[in-house]
Amino acid sequence: MSGNPLKLGFIGGGINSAVGNTHRIASQMDHRWILEAGCFSKNSEINLETAHQWGIDTSRLYENWKDLLNKESGKLDAICLLTPTPMHSEMAIEALNLGYAVICEKAMTTNCKNAAAICDTVERNKGFLAVTYNYTGYPMLRELRQMIKSGKLGTLQQIQIEMPQEGFARLDREGKPFVPQSWRLEDGIIPTISLDLGVHLHHMIYFLSGEKPLEVAADQTSFGNFKQVMDTVMCIARYTGNLRSQLWYSKAAFGHRNGLRVRVYGDKASAEWFQMQPEELIFNDIYGNRSVIDRASNVDLANELRYNRFKSGHPAGFIEAFANHYYDLAESLLKFKETGTFDSPWIFPANQAMEGLEMFEAIALASKNHCWQKIS
Repeated sequence: MSGNPLKLGFIGGGINSAVGNTHRIASQMDHRWILEAGCFSKNSEINLETAHQWGIDTSRLYENWKDLLNKESGKLDAICLLTPTPMHSEMAIEALNLGYAVICEKAMTTNCKNAAAICDTVERNKGFLAVTYNYTGYPMLRELRQMIKSGKLGTLQQIQIEMPQEGFARLDREGKPFVPQSWRLEDGIIPTISLDLGVHLHHMIYFLSGEKPLEVAADQTSFGNFKQVMDTVMCIARYTGNLRSQLWYSKAAFGHRNGLRVRVYGDKASAEWFQMQPEELIFNDIYGNRSVIDRASNVDLANELRYNRFKSGHPAGFIEAFANHYYDLAESLLKFKETGTFDSPWIFPANQAMEGLEMFEAIALASKNHCWQKIS
């Protein structure tokens, strides 16, 4: 840790949003960032109330996101985009053109055309853009990555990964559906469920294996209460390195609040991590031995001080994982400011997000045409 906290501005993320307060807490948990300005909501009352609750000087509160970018230029170290995914592209390009470092909530944008425009803008401006895939901040998931890199699982053969939820199928106590934000009830080239959930799974496979998808076979359908959008996707994927993967994500799977689970199989061992029990990594060796590993075990990475804000046995969770991610964002941005570049296994630039969108356009085509679809 070095220097004063970096200065951050939010576009979106007001007190009524799904992610705003999580980003606020996570960014400031380790005193790496301080939130100084924002345009938190198009609703003026929510915008003002957010500033009051979070202690933002109203002289740095804006009704319009373009006003924020123009008037805060040179005052902030980074701008964080927490608006609905369809709004990211215009905002990211505008911010990059004005010289801002950009932290973008996943998904980076809605399709490959927009992603290519963002990537071109990053390259043209020699800019900084990172997409937040917060689950990669969990210490035991990072430990799993380290185990794979050190060869403890041998050559990777299979990754089975899933993210089932129930929100589009559940009813409230009056027998009525839980209605999501309106933008989540519209599908584009890539169904919104892939932008919400699928991008996490694609990214986690890359995060753990370093391999890239080559072709997919897939089915996407709607089982829940909102038939105008897809809510369930199943995919088989072939990757570089002769890796095979199976992905399942759904918002119509009763009993799952957020059932993110990854199983990794090599030719020497396998390992499993489940987000609902994030402190434990299950390891199975070639002799049939099964062990549970946590931060207090004989580990290589998860016992580092930064991952132990309190000692093991007192579980760390979702916001702590997000805070780990913001710690790395700060380190990478400081490196970028010094050298014009950054290279971190924990921070994920625009071109990596672009790869995921290419995969999900291929999944949509594979489902529509009932065939294997190569990824461009």
